Amino acid sequence: MPQERIQQFADRALAQVPELAEDILAEIRRNHPGLVFIADESGEPKALVAIRHALELFVEQMTTGSDRPRALPEMFQDFGRSEVAQGRSLDSLQGIYRLGVRLSWRRMAEIGQQVDIPSAAMYELAESAFEYLDVMVAQSVRGYAEAVARQAGERLRRQRLLVDLLLAEHRTDPSALLADRAADVGWQLPERVAVAVLLRPALEAVAPAVGDGVLLDMEGEQPRLVVPDPDAPGRAELLHQAVAGWSGAIGPSVPLAEAVTSLRWAEAAVAMIEEDLLPRGRLLHCAEHVEALVLLPAGELIDDLARRRLAQLDESGGPAHTHRLAETLLAWLETRGGAPEVASRLGVHPQTVRYRLRQLRELWGEDLDDPDRRFELELVLRARRLRGDLAPPHD
Repeated sequence: MPQERIQQFADRALAQVPELAEDILAEIRRNHPGLVFIADESGEPKALVAIRHALELFVEQMTTGSDRPRALPEMFQDFGRSEVAQGRSLDSLQGIYRLGVRLSWRRMAEIGQQVDIPSAAMYELAESAFEYLDVMVAQSVRGYAEAVARQAGERLRRQRLLVDLLLAEHRTDPSALLADRAADVGWQLPERVAVAVLLRPALEAVAPAVGDGVLLDMEGEQPRLVVPDPDAPGRAELLHQAVAGWSGAIGPSVPLAEAVTSLRWAEAAVAMIEEDLLPRGRLLHCAEHVEALVLLPAGELIDDLARRRLAQLDESGGPAHTHRLAETLLAWLETRGGAPEVASRLGVHPQTVRYRLRQLRELWGEDLDDPDRRFELELVLRARRLRGDLAPPHD
């Protein structure tokens, strides 16, 4: 196509850019009445300036064959960012782009007929228009994604500040500060919370989808969760579904100001999971493992008590015999029943239990009638069972 005709097309198109930009903006206002248009320093709508600039760049690109100007991507990235700032999705922005391209194409087609642009060349122009639309959308999506990421990052930062405050020791009432930080992330302060500590199944593990109501801090080596109203119906089930595949523990339900107490129990349970003293592969409730949490950390004290209270047992015979007597004694202490009840718990014949109970009475005598001695014996024997030295009850 002669360069002279191309130049005629460009001159006419550029001359009509201001009017076309006004028409496009008016059509956008009609189709999107809820949009707010901000004016620049001169009082002109920024959207009108942007439309005009986009049209000029489009004509320049179509008539010169030059690469897309650098200003184009950045300008449309700003549009995407502004959608996030105004709390809108990209759907409306893409609709506006399509509207603008459709109106622009009609005007360009009219100009093409006026200067006798061949049909084949106009088809190429149409293809370029749709490519231009793709560029606008792609760059706006990029700007939108960047703004969403920044917004999410800022929210996570504020959420971590809230979690840190919740789980800190307080010498004064933190209610006012908690309320301010909770408001920053749109979190309603509950009356009670439970704190969970997790063990990552892998370094690259994706954060569990715990929902907006649960505060999640993934920054540390062991992620932490603050669960509001943990006793609410369905809360435990939803939480277990969200952390499926993770190991960890959730502390007891406590008043909001005592969240650090729930954290301590969860941390203690996780430490025991790491030592293989509690099972892996799921979220444990500390309330269901009180015995282990209380007895196992006091290992040295329990061992000293066992040395003094089980001396008779250790001197009664060989390891196998001692082991059987210990299991029988614990079963009797836990049931305080007769031979049939103890036998059922151990999975042995009642006559065998009667024989062992006579031996136990010979070893401890009247101590077996002393509540304090019985409590101490049960304490040390339960600790041995928790460590795996004694078998769990048969039934």
